[in-house]
Amino acid sequence: MKARTLFTIIVFLAIYSAIAVYIGWNGWLLMSELTGWSAWPAYAIVVALIAFAYIIGRLGQSTPLRFLAEPAKLIGSYWLALLQYGLLLLPITDAAALALKLAGADRNVYVVGVGSVAALLLLLILAVGTRNAWSPVIRRFDIAIEKSAGDRSRLTIAVASDLHLGSVIGHRHLNRLIAKVNEIKPDIILLPGDVLDDDLEPFVRKGMGATFGKLKAPLGVYAVTGNHEYFGGKVPEYVNEMRKIGVHVLMDETVVIEDSFVLIGRKDKASEGRSRERRRSIAELVEPLDAAKPLILLDHQPLELREAEASGIDLSLSGHTHRGQMFPNHLITRRMFELDWGYKRKGKLHAIVSSGFGFWGPPVRTGSRSEVLHIEVSFL
Repeated sequence: MKARTLFTIIVFLAIYSAIAVYIGWNGWLLMSELTGWSAWPAYAIVVALIAFAYIIGRLGQSTPLRFLAEPAKLIGSYWLALLQYGLLLLPITDAAALALKLAGADRNVYVVGVGSVAALLLLLILAVGTRNAWSPVIRRFDIAIEKSAGDRSRLTIAVASDLHLGSVIGHRHLNRLIAKVNEIKPDIILLPGDVLDDDLEPFVRKGMGATFGKLKAPLGVYAVTGNHEYFGGKVPEYVNEMRKIGVHVLMDETVVIEDSFVLIGRKDKASEGRSRERRRSIAELVEPLDAAKPLILLDHQPLELREAEASGIDLSLSGHTHRGQMFPNHLITRRMFELDWGYKRKGKLHAIVSSGFGFWGPPVRTGSRSEVLHIEVSFL
């Protein structure tokens, strides 16, 4: 391990541990005041295990102890959400408690009263966020592409990005996806990347392919890779698993559908770093195509909308951003991407970015909802 990498890890763990101690200390003040419990070493051990549960779960999910790793990862995921909101909320409540103390308030008021309000707020945030993560909605977009699509005048598309199937998201949420897609009655189903949450192993071991294969549409099911497929390091195996269940993964490839429109699927940008693969530009993919046909692009990360517009793409579909997933992270994604969620028109390009169906890390969404897109396209 390089010295710089080791130094970065040490600094990260030091900062992370300091934040965990701060949150744990606040929890101890409230709990000891409410219960009179004085066994702080036992409490500290429990907090430490919870704080590092996500890391333990990630490291252990490919070992014989994965039956412990998966619940550890789930517990640790919720801790990550608690970490973010604790860091936002507790300095405010601590300041309020200090002000009450200086004003001469009773300890029961500034510790138990303020602490209980903070704890209830945190629980409410996690409860609402959990509901938003596991209760998907359908968002509809109606767009008009000013091109002829042969005999086809309309196209109904179901789009689901960022499923993140793995040790936390499994059959139950996948069945919710199938139910929502069936409500749309799509002509074609498009999956703009991050079907997996890094590791292919839970998908195979849990037999998710049998459930996933229930996604059906007359014109087929198409996907592209996302960064998490590359993080897992088994992209060829993933593509093969998808092929077995009738999902076509486009790797810098194009396909003409019904001689009506062209579907263009790009490898994710992570392919350039993780696999050192060359990723073809949008212009390269479009150059040999019949530009008179409607061109629909699947590109996991919405980084090249200008290039898509310049290359004559009519509809660009992306995910990746999760719209920040947890408030106020959307303020960051809004600055990182020209379009981090929703719809934007650029010349003749219709660009749509989904906040995703699944989630990364905490099963909590406070800045967005789990969603499936229903896109109605009309042609000349």
